[in-house]
Amino acid sequence: MKLALVGNQNCGKTTLFNQLTGSNQRVGNFPGVTVEQKMGKIKGHNDVLLIDLPGIYSLRTYSAEEKITRDFILNEKPDGIINIVDATNIERNLYLTLQLIDLNIPMVVALNMMDEIRGNGGTIKLDELEELLGVPVVPISALKNEGIAELVNHILTAVNEDIKPKVTDFCAKDSPVHRCIHAICHIIEDHAQKAKIPIRFATTNLIEHESDITEKLSLDENELDMIEHAIVQMETEHEMDRHAALADMRYAFVDELCAKTVIKPKESKEFIRSQKIDKILTNKYAAIPVFIGIMALIFWLTFDVIGQQLSDLLALGIDALASTVDTALTNFGINHIVHSLIIDGIFAGVGSVLSFVPLIVVLFFFLSILEDTGYMARIAFVMDKLLRKIGLSGRSIVPMLIGFGCSVPAIMSTRTLSSERDRKMTILLIPFMSCTAKIPIYLVFSAAFFPGHAALTMIILYFGGILVGILTALMFKNTIFKGNPVPFVMELPNYRMPSAKNVVLLLWEKAKDFLTRAFTIIFFASVVVWFLQSFDLRFNYVEDSSTSLLAGIGRAIAPIFTFNGFADWRASTALLSGFIAKEVVISTLQVLLKVSEAGVSAALSSMFSTAQAVSFLTFTLLYTPCVAAFSTTKKELKSFPKAVGVALFQSAVAWLVSLIVFQIARVIL
Repeated sequence: MKLALVGNQNCGKTTLFNQLTGSNQRVGNFPGVTVEQKMGKIKGHNDVLLIDLPGIYSLRTYSAEEKITRDFILNEKPDGIINIVDATNIERNLYLTLQLIDLNIPMVVALNMMDEIRGNGGTIKLDELEELLGVPVVPISALKNEGIAELVNHILTAVNEDIKPKVTDFCAKDSPVHRCIHAICHIIEDHAQKAKIPIRFATTNLIEHESDITEKLSLDENELDMIEHAIVQMETEHEMDRHAALADMRYAFVDELCAKTVIKPKESKEFIRSQKIDKILTNKYAAIPVFIGIMALIFWLTFDVIGQQLSDLLALGIDALASTVDTALTNFGINHIVHSLIIDGIFAGVGSVLSFVPLIVVLFFFLSILEDTGYMARIAFVMDKLLRKIGLSGRSIVPMLIGFGCSVPAIMSTRTLSSERDRKMTILLIPFMSCTAKIPIYLVFSAAFFPGHAALTMIILYFGGILVGILTALMFKNTIFKGNPVPFVMELPNYRMPSAKNVVLLLWEKAKDFLTRAFTIIFFASVVVWFLQSFDLRFNYVEDSSTSLLAGIGRAIAPIFTFNGFADWRASTALLSGFIAKEVVISTLQVLLKVSEAGVSAALSSMFSTAQAVSFLTFTLLYTPCVAAFSTTKKELKSFPKAVGVALFQSAVAWLVSLIVFQIARVIL
């Protein structure tokens, strides 16, 4: 059995998915967390597969995520639908419910957050609501795991007994919309049956001019003319355009339904508290300074206090282990080439990256708290006005914020943007948001050239990337991406205490991802780099790496960076390896310099001047993220040449800004 989980954004859908499946899915307070299908078997029912679809407000395909949800339901044909509805925002949520009813698939409405409704003196007449909607309605609290077993029983019964929603017109029998819908139903009835598309759903989509539905129905010109005539007649009689007429029909039905079944609660303590907090955090003048202050505090705690101390302890442990293994291999008399591979290749490469795990975990600990409390949604709201000045809407801030973690999910989350123009422009800007994979580079160079000022260095680099993104957006606003951003509408959830479970799951997810990369991509890259710097063109082992294969590759690239100040072949080689994964830049330098992790900072001091180091950091901040991000860009843009163009553009910007920074730094520093 295959079930689809469908609902609005911020309605608790992913929390319910976790409760039903026991799956470790991340829960977020802003749109864009669920951008692809996620699957899991319902606990206690191994033959029932639940698919968590992207959070949407409508089945009309404004955005890529709405298309994903609609296409899955139409093409994959799930056996049943669990429609999760936020009971505290029932009027808005039921609009999607009415569209799902048109699909004529067994369905259950999961009325979430009923504990909050009751706690604030409200109630919903469930039996009357169920009768009017024509589908089972189950009260639940996904967060508190209440009503989940009953919900499972209802959906399994509905599917096994093939209980479909009652066919409801949602409008008066003598209304222009009713006459239009029924006229079109008669015209397309045979076509809809052949195409296996629910007839009422096909009808409303035709009225809304969904071209892909028209193609699937294979209508002839005469039938299309008859349909258009019926729609025009409805618009004339109703004095509304086709889209407004359907929306008005649904909202009028929802209003009538809620008037009969919903006794509204008084304002909750959470809502009143949130309003008071928002007077400061979303204040016209204080919002952005407060946001900068919060991020500065997080960077200071992560990179100068808590995270750095934990990282230093782990680095000492890794160095001690490497020293022990080194001594054991020497005493054993192992072949010197194998000895070099283990110590200079694997330990130097992988070990240098592993020591940064505590920093990643601590940083995401703070970010997950901001997200879970509801503050991240406020950032999108606050940034909307500023982003509009550079040609984007506030919704674009969500992928950009995700980009500070990793470019791959950030690029994927641009599917939440309804405007293709905004989506492409945001994809182009995301790599300028510094991802966590670059943290090892920043920290090692900070220790070498700016000791005691790691947090300040981080702040300058992070905001430097944002500044370059803004300047790039301004340039494109009036050239390639002419036009206006789409209007931005976003729900601000109440502030809530962070969920310990959600925070722990996120930290585990990030740590696991980092460790997986360390023992796969970075391990492989470290071995390759060791091999290339240990052998020459004739595959003879070399003591001097300047005569190696790697040196030859590096020297071929190095002239490109002559004016940027780091024409050393080792620097260009490290940048090239960084295309595999940014963490590999430091592991490559450590392998090439043949030093322990503790000694890499001193070695870099002899390799770069301060001005050269600043230029190198600037280039690593801005050039194309990694092969995984490139692959995701290609997938989202549906074009390999365009993805190459994006990567080349980002690298060109990095080279130009790095050159400018070096010329300024050599005068100042």
